[in-house]
Amino acid sequence: MKLIRFQSEQKNILYGVFDQSRPDSAYVIEGDIFGVFHITRESAGIEKILPPVSPPNILALGLNYRGHADETNIRYPDTPVIFIKGTNSIIGSMSPIILPKAGPDEVDYEAELAIIIGKRTKNVSPQDAVGHILGYTCANDVSARDWQIRLQKKQWARGKSFDTFCPIGPCIVTRDDIPEPNNLRIRTILNGETLQDSSTSDMIFDVPTIVSDLSRSMTLLPGTIILTGTPEGVGFTRQPPIFLKDGDVVTISIEKIGELTNPVIRENQLFNYPGIT
Repeated sequence: MKLIRFQSEQKNILYGVFDQSRPDSAYVIEGDIFGVFHITRESAGIEKILPPVSPPNILALGLNYRGHADETNIRYPDTPVIFIKGTNSIIGSMSPIILPKAGPDEVDYEAELAIIIGKRTKNVSPQDAVGHILGYTCANDVSARDWQIRLQKKQWARGKSFDTFCPIGPCIVTRDDIPEPNNLRIRTILNGETLQDSSTSDMIFDVPTIVSDLSRSMTLLPGTIILTGTPEGVGFTRQPPIFLKDGDVVTISIEKIGELTNPVIRENQLFNYPGIT
């Protein structure tokens, strides 16, 4: 099942599933997607697709793909390497990634499979971890490399938490539709050119291990987003480096989930972007 969160034409914030007969509409969900819910036969017009959750926390893994660790010449970690992104960074599909006018100047893309936690989770075993997952979505762990690596002395949180630096969506695919999340093709497509093309099978720590490990140190609340790391092909490792610039369009594509697409604009160009005031 593909769950979407959207703003209706009446300005209501709703959950739903796409109405296949009317692609600009969705059947409204009643209830709690983290508890009991059902799909009604009420169809509502979609004005805007929103981020599929409003998370209590965004947790993310670094260096979780063998290929990415290899391209950065860093030894594979023995335990998941975790950082936190600010919830202010969340945006949905088709919303702009904004390059701040005061910098940073080295903004990178990172295609990631995102886990959405479905229920309160603490000290769960790897064997039981999947039962605590609501589903999966696409994510782009947008990263200011100059802040991440130099200006903040390798403290990652600030360089990864600028406003709009965590696009997610466009939907949550429930776990029953992705029984094997550790074997999905994952890509970044920048202005029509594929720059990352890998599989989640290259992850060092698989989905059950990630959820179990994180739950040992913190309670994972419903709606928590966990970004599972990015494969090789990021911009700052290329020669010459490729960084996001005003006018770019970046798409994250993950098998069985879909495509998350975002334009890129400089903050001082916002007045030229439709719908932004």
